[in-house]
Amino acid sequence: MKVLTAKSATNYGFDVTDFKMFTHLNPLSIQVNIRHKDPNKKVTIDDCSSLNQYIDEAIQSSSILDQPFALEISSEGVGEILADDKDFQVFKGFPIEVTYQDLKKIEQQTNGLLLKRTQNDLQINQKGKTHRIPVEDIIEVRLTTPSG
Repeated sequence: MKVLTAKSATNYGFDVTDFKMFTHLNPLSIQVNIRHKDPNKKVTIDDCSSLNQYIDEAIQSSSILDQPFALEISSEGVGEILADDKDFQVFKGFPIEVTYQDLKKIEQQTNGLLLKRTQNDLQINQKGKTHRIPVEDIIEVRLTTPSG
């Protein structure tokens, strides 16, 4: 089912970022999050509506499901994990949690306010002081709530 959905989305210029099927619900519920293949485009309600129609038709014509289902297509929205340059620019000043490897290659976590990411390091504000973490040591950068 997931492969069929991803293939349908790809044919119309989208990537599937998340796929969930809730078989315990009646009717069965399928939730699909998408994003444009073109990173400069945002997913619109019309995109979701159109893709819903195409994926629904693909599922029904495949005979994979023989029961009623509800299909929900939506945008991936803002993720918790910061990955590309735009994320680091947009969320400057926001509270983040950084998972990284220290000099002994032991996984560590630290929190602070995002200042910026350069080619060499991630800079975060911790109680008024700038803390730099080498980019090559970073495992993950995640948005958090101000309390942690």
